[in-house]
Amino acid sequence: MAAAGAEERRGARGAAGPERGPGPLGSLLSRLPLAPAPAPRRRTASQCKPEPPLLRTSKRTIYTAGRPPWYSETGAPVDEAFVIGLCGGSASGKTTVATRIIEALDVPWVVLLSMDSFYKVLDEGQQALAARSDYNFDHPDAFDFELLISVLRKLKKGKSVKVPVYDFTTHSRRREWKTVYGANVIVFEGILAFANKELLKLLDMKVFVDTDSDIRLVRRLQRDIMERGRDVAGVIKQYNKFVKPAFEQYIEPTVQVADIVVPRGGENFVALDLIVQHVHSQLEKREITVRAALASAHQGQPLPKTLSVLESTPQVRGMHTIIRNKDTTRDEFIFYSKRLMRLLIEHALSFLPLKSVTVETPQGTTYEGKRFHRQRITGVSILRAGETMEQALTAVCKDIRLGKILIQTNLDTGEPELHYLRLPKEISEDYVILMDSTVSTGAAAMMAVRVLLDHDVQEDRIFLLSLLMAEMGVHSVAYAFPRVRIITTAVDKRVNEEFHIIPGIGNFGDRYFGTDGPSGWCESDGVNC
Repeated sequence: MAAAGAEERRGARGAAGPERGPGPLGSLLSRLPLAPAPAPRRRTASQCKPEPPLLRTSKRTIYTAGRPPWYSETGAPVDEAFVIGLCGGSASGKTTVATRIIEALDVPWVVLLSMDSFYKVLDEGQQALAARSDYNFDHPDAFDFELLISVLRKLKKGKSVKVPVYDFTTHSRRREWKTVYGANVIVFEGILAFANKELLKLLDMKVFVDTDSDIRLVRRLQRDIMERGRDVAGVIKQYNKFVKPAFEQYIEPTVQVADIVVPRGGENFVALDLIVQHVHSQLEKREITVRAALASAHQGQPLPKTLSVLESTPQVRGMHTIIRNKDTTRDEFIFYSKRLMRLLIEHALSFLPLKSVTVETPQGTTYEGKRFHRQRITGVSILRAGETMEQALTAVCKDIRLGKILIQTNLDTGEPELHYLRLPKEISEDYVILMDSTVSTGAAAMMAVRVLLDHDVQEDRIFLLSLLMAEMGVHSVAYAFPRVRIITTAVDKRVNEEFHIIPGIGNFGDRYFGTDGPSGWCESDGVNC
């Protein structure tokens, strides 16, 4: 027999072939256009729209379309993600509509969230019913609305979330959940997407996919028979027992709350165009400019107390003289930069919380010392120049975890954009050493700090480290995030109209890696790598 209700859509493919018995059911089946069975499609809890061009590696794909600032110069998020809710009966074509909306939007950082991920964990009795296809997966009680609302609310606010991955063969959640972050637009689809009042409040646009019941039944028959080897009688019984009553009682009435009704599903291109035009108009209203605001703020203010500058000893000043000199060879530039990085890391570690401990020496006497608390330390580099500081960090901190954030400047808008991030799991309780080689306006550093906060890292546990900073960048970060500790080896006074630090150090990444920067290069603040 077929598994029950909407949950059955993700079940395992059966081994047995379709049975074509005599009678009216067999006659109905004989008229269906039974095409060769397609390969089963793996469904994930969420999908991001790929935006060409792509950077592909053996393990992952990096999307080169960046996410512009979603926060103001104060560091606080300004606009929430735009959420499109798609509701409709089983096999109405919701996923097709969602996919075509995403393709037509043609904007980066779009997330597809499926209600199928939020089925409740079944107890033993419910597991037995599900095995006999006697559990109703189309009823509202089958869904974990509390978890669903919590996840969607956090994702809408720009936070990193964990989405359960439901195993439709065992009727249980898998151990590994999927991490989703960075949505500008969320497309949320499900048979009961409009069935909860709190859920409705999170939807900015509500779309009902209206497909004729006969077509939906035919689609279920085709799918269940061809892809899962079910018998016709079982599919019809399941439809009449659970699917049809649930649609009439819980799904069909919610069409009244829809902003748009889309007949014929994914083939209704006129309706899809209207949806896409509306979303585009909403996104245009939410465009934010950050860098220009930073350039005109905080002038003449005293440096913040959260700033710590490495003591300018003759040795430190001598190394700065070498790396600032435009005639310094690349080898010497790398050597003395690494020395400064090591000193900077050691200086930064002195601000970590330490507790008093007593140890016994080999001579049998005691020594009153200090030890770092058991919290973990994680290093996060702002690519590409910040990555040069990782070696100094790993040389000082044993077994430290590392993450990376790629931020680049959009040459058309001048704004920083988030292109890629890879953070260690369970980072929220860690002390994070955030590394960038230079900070001019602070725009890229602010974006990186915002990313960490969105992953629930505590603000006072973030240490921003840089070899060289401009006063503007220091003020920008400190104003937006007053509890972030800022640590550097030197602070220069000025930033010119091209946002270059004066007197500065040049393009650190190009000098370190031996590459040629573009004519309009900027300091590491989101430099176009």
